[in-house]
Amino acid sequence: MSTESPGPPPPRPAVFLDRDDTLVADVPYLTDPAGLRVLPGAARALVDLRRAGFALVLTTNQSAVGRGLLTEDGLRAIHDEFERLLAAEGASLDAIYYCTHAPRADDRTVVEHPDRKPAPGMLLRAAADLGLDLPRSWMVGDRISDVLAGLGAGCRSILVGSNATLDELPKPAEGGRAFAVADLAAAAALILADSETP
Repeated sequence: MSTESPGPPPPRPAVFLDRDDTLVADVPYLTDPAGLRVLPGAARALVDLRRAGFALVLTTNQSAVGRGLLTEDGLRAIHDEFERLLAAEGASLDAIYYCTHAPRADDRTVVEHPDRKPAPGMLLRAAADLGLDLPRSWMVGDRISDVLAGLGAGCRSILVGSNATLDELPKPAEGGRAFAVADLAAAAALILADSETP
C-alpha cells in the first residue's frame, strides 16, 4: 500500500471580477456600506460560475483610500457588507484584492502602479496565493483597464456595460481574447458556454 501523500491540487480556473458597475451599482468613491446595491442577476451569475468550478476573485481599484476619502478599515466594512449581501442570495467570493493607489492621470490604459488596473498585479498575486490557472481564467469588468489587466495576466477578458465596446483597446487588439457584452449575466453565459466546449 502506497504511503505517498497526494500532491497539490491542480490549478483552478478563476473569474476575476471588478466591483463597481460590474457586481454593484456604481457610486463614485463609495464610503458608506449602506450605499451598496448588488446589480440584478449578479449573484445568480456568481452561483452559476462557482457551480462550474471557477474560483471567484474580486479585484478592485479603490483610490478613495489613496485620496483620503476612506480608510482601509472603512473599505473592509464595505466589503464585509458586500459579502453579506451576496451570501443572502447564496453567492460568495473566494478572495478580495484591492489597490488603494490614487492615479495621477485619467488615462485608464496607463500603468501607474503594479497592482492598479490596467496592471495585472492583483490577478498575478491572487493566482500565486490561490493556485489559479491564468490561461483558463477570465477577467470581467466595466472599464478598459479591467480588460487590459486580464490580458496582461494571460487571461481572456470581458468588458460589460450596456454600451460596452472594445474600441478603446490599444491596437492591435488580441484576437479572440477580449469580448464585450451587456452585463455580468451575459459574461457568465459566455464563460460557461466556452467551458463546455470540448
